[in-house]
Amino acid sequence: MPKYHWAHLNSQQVGAYGEYFVKMEFTMHGFQVFTPEVDDRGVDFIARFGTGNWNEVQVKTVRDPKYIFFKEDKFKLSQTFFVAVVILTEGKEPDIFLIPRSQWEAPTELFVYRSYEGLVSSPEWGINLSKKNLPLLEQFRFANFVQTICQTSSELKSN
Repeated sequence: MPKYHWAHLNSQQVGAYGEYFVKMEFTMHGFQVFTPEVDDRGVDFIARFGTGNWNEVQVKTVRDPKYIFFKEDKFKLSQTFFVAVVILTEGKEPDIFLIPRSQWEAPTELFVYRSYEGLVSSPEWGINLSKKNLPLLEQFRFANFVQTICQTSSELKSN
């Protein structure tokens, strides 16, 4: 079977792969990574670089660019909460993006808030992963953005 063959995985396998892949990427960058016993707060794992802040991470993995959402009651805006988005493209290694939840403080075409006021649906925060919006995600590419966390942690340690 060829490497990076995602089509045969079911949705649970896709989610598990993405979560473990992101944990290992954090580990490879020198982070301590811990998984909570129960995922009842919208946190898949926590990670810390050196003696810096503990960062809570929620992972979402998709095979096709589409809308991703987070129920408002499980998604608190904070400087230490991050969303890791893993995009699996057939035949290619995964793309990982790391987005601070504070990014939603000023919603855009990419990062949205839907109140559904007067409707049955619960309010939610979302990411519009359309082909048009994908270039807007580039600034959050994991390898680049994780360096910001490492630098911030190192600066806190030296103060």
